[in-house]
Amino acid sequence: MFQPKIPTMPQPSGLVTPPAVVQPTTITPGTPAPAPVAAPAPSRPVVQLTPGTAVALVGAGTAVVLVVGTVLVSLLLAVAVTSASVAVCAVILRSLIASDAKHR
Repeated sequence: MFQPKIPTMPQPSGLVTPPAVVQPTTITPGTPAPAPVAAPAPSRPVVQLTPGTAVALVGAGTAVVLVVGTVLVSLLLAVAVTSASVAVCAVILRSLIASDAKHR
């Protein structure tokens, strides 16, 4: 029941063409092909870091760190508030059950 079933290849249907026969050909030496000329590598634009772009990069990095930090701290705060409210609910339910048991 738990063993995998391996699918079988279906049999071909319809007309099946026989494989083509390849006739050997002789190679006659001719003139050698000219060697390809190496194309010069395309020049890539050089990124120049000016003081203005450096300040912009530092500012953008700082903004990203602050945003990610804020998101993570807010998630941690949400978990802390949720766990505290669950703990308060548990204490209230426990006291209600204990007081109900005393009155019986």
